Amino acid sequence: MLVRPLSGRPLQTPLPKGTVDTQMHMYLPGFPARLGGPELPAGTLPDAPQYRRVMDWLGIDRVIITQGNAHQRDNANLIACLAAMGRVARGVAAFGSDISDSELDAFSAAGIVGARIMDLPGGAVRLSELEAIDDRAAARGWMIAVQFDGSHILDHETRLKRLKSRWVFDHHGKFFSGATPDGPEIAAVKRLIDRGNCWFKFAGVYESSKSGSPDYADVAAFSRSIAAHAPERIVWGSNWPHNLAKTREAYPDDADLTDTVLGWLPDDAARQLALVDNPESLYGLPRFGGGGS
Repeated sequence: MLVRPLSGRPLQTPLPKGTVDTQMHMYLPGFPARLGGPELPAGTLPDAPQYRRVMDWLGIDRVIITQGNAHQRDNANLIACLAAMGRVARGVAAFGSDISDSELDAFSAAGIVGARIMDLPGGAVRLSELEAIDDRAAARGWMIAVQFDGSHILDHETRLKRLKSRWVFDHHGKFFSGATPDGPEIAAVKRLIDRGNCWFKFAGVYESSKSGSPDYADVAAFSRSIAAHAPERIVWGSNWPHNLAKTREAYPDDADLTDTVLGWLPDDAARQLALVDNPESLYGLPRFGGGGS
């Protein structure tokens, strides 16, 4: 059975105070996987006590819990996780365009601040509902996390330009066919960022890198380029508990992964932006230490 490491060596460069992990999943007992999604993660359920140990290990102060694909559009587990984590946590939910205002009111009260579009196998809400979800999110000042095969970004650029909400292009763009710093796909990402409401998330690099660990050189190259272009539009996520890993051998070392990925930021000022200031802007979080963190 998979046993996740919850502690280890310290990071080479400590995270700044107020760091936000903007990409992780959490699962509590009593919430089975739903039809259409993947199974629950391997091993013991990655719950709040486990994640708090990871926070202590890496130096994370705040967290965005993202609805996992296993639960599809049933956000009950997410709401329970937000309650378990308390004031340090906010959530990103998966819901369709037919959701009622009263349900969204309840989501807001529970700490949900965004919607998830995941147009890949197992995803609960596809790009076909992008505009409708954008309408609902924009009306509440929520953000949208958008994930699809970034190799097709040119096909979707016009639609993405029209989004009214703040939104983040998830998981290093997931360019499954590859991308280069000077290629048309990365140029499109930069154009979208330059419109002012788009962010780019460093998370889950191993899910799309073709060159692989330990350096993930292919994803590193264009991620460095995007970070240099717009350091004010980068956010970071641990992608804990690394749901694709089924064995200890396949499980990444969180300290190594964090050091590697954050090493693609150009300087300490960019780290402060990506880990503290930018997530506050994207997710509408109070400033750290301001009483609402």
